[in-house]
Amino acid sequence: MSGAFDSYNAVTWLLDRNVDEGRSGKLAFTDTVSELSYGELQAKSCQLANLLKRLGVRREERVAMIMLDTVDFPVVFLGAMRAGIVPVPLNTLLTAEQYAYVLADCRARVLFISGALLPAVRDVLGRMSDLEHVIVVGGSDAAGYKRLANEIAEESVTFKTAATHPDEPAFWLYSSGSTGMPKGVRHLHASLEATAQTYARQVLGIREDDVGLSAAKLFFAYGLGNALTFPMSVGATTILNSERPTPATMFGLMRRYEPSIFFGVPTLFAAMLNDEGFKSEPRFQRLRVCTSAGEALPESVGNSWKSRFGVDILDGVGSTELLHIFLSNAPNDIKYGTSGRPVPGYRVRLVDEAGADIADGEVGELLVDAPSAGEGYWNQRSKTRRTFEGHWTRTGDKYIRDADGRYTFCGRADDMFKVSGIWVSPFEVESALITHPAVLEAAVVPEADPEGLLKPKAFVVLRPEAVVDGLRESLKEHVKQKIGPWKYPRWIEVVDALPKTATGKIQRFKLRDGAAV
Repeated sequence: MSGAFDSYNAVTWLLDRNVDEGRSGKLAFTDTVSELSYGELQAKSCQLANLLKRLGVRREERVAMIMLDTVDFPVVFLGAMRAGIVPVPLNTLLTAEQYAYVLADCRARVLFISGALLPAVRDVLGRMSDLEHVIVVGGSDAAGYKRLANEIAEESVTFKTAATHPDEPAFWLYSSGSTGMPKGVRHLHASLEATAQTYARQVLGIREDDVGLSAAKLFFAYGLGNALTFPMSVGATTILNSERPTPATMFGLMRRYEPSIFFGVPTLFAAMLNDEGFKSEPRFQRLRVCTSAGEALPESVGNSWKSRFGVDILDGVGSTELLHIFLSNAPNDIKYGTSGRPVPGYRVRLVDEAGADIADGEVGELLVDAPSAGEGYWNQRSKTRRTFEGHWTRTGDKYIRDADGRYTFCGRADDMFKVSGIWVSPFEVESALITHPAVLEAAVVPEADPEGLLKPKAFVVLRPEAVVDGLRESLKEHVKQKIGPWKYPRWIEVVDALPKTATGKIQRFKLRDGAAV
């Protein structure tokens, strides 16, 4: 990476370096319909940069992206950064009002939107005072707006890359907004390389001959690393999936492309293991490693996946604020049920409510000193000051560290509660519940008993073959035997589905508030 006073543009390192090193003809991205080599991506990113300049977008201004995972995504994302313009990828599952809020918040001057997603946002576009151009990507109906393919066709395939600074904002990512409206996290040009040189190189061990498939989408921090930063850091190939990551979709892509790395999330791994249509799915010969993030991976899911497919899952934890994984299991150093150890290059602390470091075996909040930490939240100074404390970033996650230096997730700080004076981790109770043969998914929240004392309450999704008669008492005894008599759920409700964010995280606050019951 360049020195502190030198210019540095992430696109030069991610993309142009691959062309300079002879990978111009190497396949960079495929989305099952179209393909892009590294050379083609370089040319198209230059065309995109020229387009933005023609539209009058200036350095450091924002362009929004509501785009499916196709080969056009890296063109827009990297093309904007090449020009020193800030791309803002947005969750493709937001409501119209959420889009209106985010578009107004980031003051995007241009919106790139996949044709299939245009109906979800069309009604609010006229209210966006800063938005000057809407450019439709793919699809059959552009509704009178500009089309990306037409707009870049006549642009030059060369562009003088902006001499940005390593500490200059390169792109924004909006948090999932699981407890409110999303917050814009400003990430720097140097941060992408930081995640590649730490987790991708030293934990994942990604190689040039790898073919990667990510269930998490590119607009997520996890998905952006999996499907763009990491493969491009070594000149590897990425399979992009524009559809929902269902077991059928992912198994189909794995059969067709035989990826060597599969990036998943706990909910998907569990669903793939339990999908009746794929019980006899054979092992994938080229698959050498899987990763998981988003929520802690239950031990039972990790062991079942390894037994079924002969490949380990490297479970880890990351965040939008820190851009990718900072705690992880590693090849030949895996203990399912834990988040592993700090990724080389990251430092972590566990602190009590007073901010003092705690000993092994005690529960505390996780703080991280990260080379990839965001600069802060856009227009949210008080939240920035509460989260970003000098070198340290507060994650809001409660963890416990064992004598071997491994960290085990206990829950979000606002999800933890005490029973008889002892901390109870919702995740621990949930992990015990899903080891029962009748339970597919579970979520646990605190509930007050008639005396006003908090006790665990569980919401469970059952497997299709489950027998409900006598099940509640069976589940209570099962949890008592697994993790202790005071932790068992006093109340158990059977539900069809659990409320989740787009990343697959359980929204326990909705269960606490009764909004999802």
